[in-house]
Amino acid sequence: MQFYVISDNIDTQMGMRLAGIEGVVVHKAEEVHDVLENIQNDENIGIVLMTEKLIRLCDEMVCQIKLKQKRPLIVEIPDRHATSQITTTISKYVQESIGVKI
Repeated sequence: MQFYVISDNIDTQMGMRLAGIEGVVVHKAEEVHDVLENIQNDENIGIVLMTEKLIRLCDEMVCQIKLKQKRPLIVEIPDRHATSQITTTISKYVQESIGVKI
């Protein structure tokens, strides 16, 4: 299984590429949807790294993939501005999936 990065900035994508992880740079929700659909059809990609800005942009689709699909595993990574609210994101997923507010 391979990693894949979906980023909203070239810096993150280039850094991941230096580590051997291929990916794309996108800016619009439609582009993210297209990339995620293609990834779901690719059996080789197991883990998708996405910047927080893109996850917020397509929150509903990402949440559905995380809750209903076995593959790929989508992992939120901070972008170059490092404004991640990962605790809030995790709490939201727990609340939506099992109905418990943390």
